[in-house]
Amino acid sequence: MPPVVLTPGEPAGIGPDICVQIAQRHPDTELVVIADPNLLTERAARLGLPLKLIPFDPGAPRPHTDGRLCILETSLNVPCCPGHLDPANAPYVLETLRRATIGCLRGEFSSLVTGPVHKGNINDAGLPFSGHTEFLADLCKADPVMMLTAPGLRVALVTTHLPLAEVSRHITQSLLSKVLCTLHRDLVGRFNLSDPCILVSGLNPHAGESGHLGREEIQVITPVLERLRKSGMRLEGPLPADTLFTPPYLERADAVLAMYHDQGLPVLKHMGFGRAVNVTLGLPIIRTSVDHGTALELAGTGRADTGSLYAALEMAIELKSEL
Repeated sequence: MPPVVLTPGEPAGIGPDICVQIAQRHPDTELVVIADPNLLTERAARLGLPLKLIPFDPGAPRPHTDGRLCILETSLNVPCCPGHLDPANAPYVLETLRRATIGCLRGEFSSLVTGPVHKGNINDAGLPFSGHTEFLADLCKADPVMMLTAPGLRVALVTTHLPLAEVSRHITQSLLSKVLCTLHRDLVGRFNLSDPCILVSGLNPHAGESGHLGREEIQVITPVLERLRKSGMRLEGPLPADTLFTPPYLERADAVLAMYHDQGLPVLKHMGFGRAVNVTLGLPIIRTSVDHGTALELAGTGRADTGSLYAALEMAIELKSEL
């Protein structure tokens, strides 16, 4: 089986730290990191951890020895100081993602695990970037769905990285239908759930209160749910977001579909921060990621937690590829 490929993300953040820490006790899989070798070597020295980098050779076995890490070299544009963003290195971040994704599409890698990026720093470099999900959509020519998982809960999103003022106009019947079909298909095909139950939130408080607090539920959400139920999907909703995350609902749910980023993810991260995994559904490749940001203040200190990365690696191995 091809190795898992890992991109550390923002070089000034904790991504390089957790790569070095992962090398100290390898997960039970072959792993290749795409990064600048000098960056990882310098960060290992700061952390006081041994690190031997082995150039990636597709025909050679990858080392599992503690302190060793296979690397596919990509050079930083400028030297990096932990905790200090530099837009000059934004192209480096995107190149690691591009190379890893192309490698997965070619079958060179079995799956992609990504570290945290700093969207603002990439935008400050003059590069359009709203997130991994959207970047991978362009490369893979797909319509992906963002879903985070934690023990006991899966939350997918209709809209992802949008200003709140723009959410309502983006939620159309067409988009909602595509997202629900992708979510249902991957819950069945990749998570082995034969008849998944999906709870669908409303957009407005109290799911619109019969139209008195907004009409999106009546005009957009309910018609889509009624149509897809006839095709055999088990869908409940639209439900008020302030009550659907309570035990009586979640006990029967395989996933929750939230209308926007901060409607669903705060609950999931409260329940499982540090153990949660970001999964991109609807792609021809497997992609998982950590549930946290770049944590610039922790870079180079040795206080970065690898729990979410280990969880992302485990899920990347477990999921089925559609290639």
